[in-house]
Amino acid sequence: MNDRLLSAPRRDRWKAAFKQMRTDKILYVLIAPTILYFIIFRVWPIWNMRMAFFNYKARGPWEWAGLKYFHMVFSTSAFADILKNTLIISFMKYILLFPFFVLFAILLNEIRSRRARNAIQAVSYLPHLLSWVVIAGIWISFLNPSSGAVNQVLGWFGAGPYDFMTSKGAIRWVLFFSEAWRSLGWDSIIFFTAIINISPDLFEAADMDGANRAQVIRAIILPALVIPMTTVFILNLGFFMTAGFDQVFNFTNPAVNSVVDILDTYIYRLGLDNGQYSLACAVSLIKGGVGLILVLLTHVTSKRLTGQGVW
Repeated sequence: MNDRLLSAPRRDRWKAAFKQMRTDKILYVLIAPTILYFIIFRVWPIWNMRMAFFNYKARGPWEWAGLKYFHMVFSTSAFADILKNTLIISFMKYILLFPFFVLFAILLNEIRSRRARNAIQAVSYLPHLLSWVVIAGIWISFLNPSSGAVNQVLGWFGAGPYDFMTSKGAIRWVLFFSEAWRSLGWDSIIFFTAIINISPDLFEAADMDGANRAQVIRAIILPALVIPMTTVFILNLGFFMTAGFDQVFNFTNPAVNSVVDILDTYIYRLGLDNGQYSLACAVSLIKGGVGLILVLLTHVTSKRLTGQGVW
């Protein structure tokens, strides 16, 4: 008797939920492709990460392999160099480049002309909409030793020509500056939004106190950016072991591959080129696990030091 009384409200809630779903069926149809995308390309791959612990077979049952492929990864002589390349490139892209996004947002806010600011924003956002295939083509042409604009300018000063794309000392900086060109405007949006949402009363009070622009930036703008900076920085660390497959894949060549070969390109070669799916999955699992640990450690540290984190 009591069970029936308890289950009745539950049935009513389910009926109400299904009734609401029928009412909003058009909305569910619209969101269905997105849900299907995440199931196929996010949820299903996570489930298949178990391949790292099995001997993969296209046909027939998989055989349990335990930590065999993880031992193979760490015993490979090339893995240490690939890991070093990944960490260096990620440090340049996610640590060295990060302050420039904040600085660009502050500089945008300092432009008094709305028309000029909108034009700069539009121009700076545009590269983010281009694929890395297009961007690589632009930069390779731009840096061409015989006809590229950079070497033509160097020639005016009696320097060059210099082949940046085949120089082991320059290629990482090519990745750095091409990433900056692509992401500077786009990645500064969140910081610029935080700045324009600051209460005008604070700026008026600063004007009445006679504060100059440097003092306003230091006392009003930068404190308002602490939370978004902390959140974005922590989330960026989740991609620290990625280093950008699309960019590296399109910029690499045999002359510089030893200094730009990263974990993702290594996984690509193991899985798609050599068919070593279990080994590639093991490397990918290591990469994802380290990224997760970095996010958690940074979140906890930020919580203790500033009181702010991702959640």
